[in-house]
Amino acid sequence: MIKVGITGGIGSGKSTVCRLFAQRGVAVYDSDREAKRLMAEDAVLQQAIMMRFGVAAYTEGELNRQYLAEQVFGNPQALADLNGLVHPAVVRDFARWAEAQSGDYVILESAILFDAGLEGMVDYVVAVLAPEELRVERACRRDGTSEEAVRRRIAAQMSDDELRKRADYTIVNILESDLELAVNLLDQKFRHETLQS
Repeated sequence: MIKVGITGGIGSGKSTVCRLFAQRGVAVYDSDREAKRLMAEDAVLQQAIMMRFGVAAYTEGELNRQYLAEQVFGNPQALADLNGLVHPAVVRDFARWAEAQSGDYVILESAILFDAGLEGMVDYVVAVLAPEELRVERACRRDGTSEEAVRRRIAAQMSDDELRKRADYTIVNILESDLELAVNLLDQKFRHETLQS
């Protein structure tokens, strides 16, 4: 089964693109959501997080998000340590999940696909790109956050130029109508590829 990674920065419309694929019957694994689930439910991962960040990382079995955020905020090493624990758990979970699917291909949605080294888990990578001003406008409207905060997040993420270089395909998300067409073309391509293999 073909595995397709979909990535893109904040406000690019990556989730919209994944929703369009899902409407075409494609199973989508949202790595961000699943990472949160694993941190809450996976006993081995919980133990590893507590060993690194202390028992305060969990309160009565529940992930103490605020405490963990305080530990990693502004501390690149602590963030790298946390990611080093969470990402392998996501990789294992995605592999198990993909095995259980029955469609022509599956999608791994991840904003940090390359940063997390997840590109090795997929056959193709699709990068969703959009002009920065449009990304800022979308993210501010969606999250109710400040323009400055969104621009800081954009600056911290991989640039569109870098994504374009590293991805197999790109979708430029400006108009919804163009998005439908781009998703249709890729959907046909991936289904055709499955038939060939």
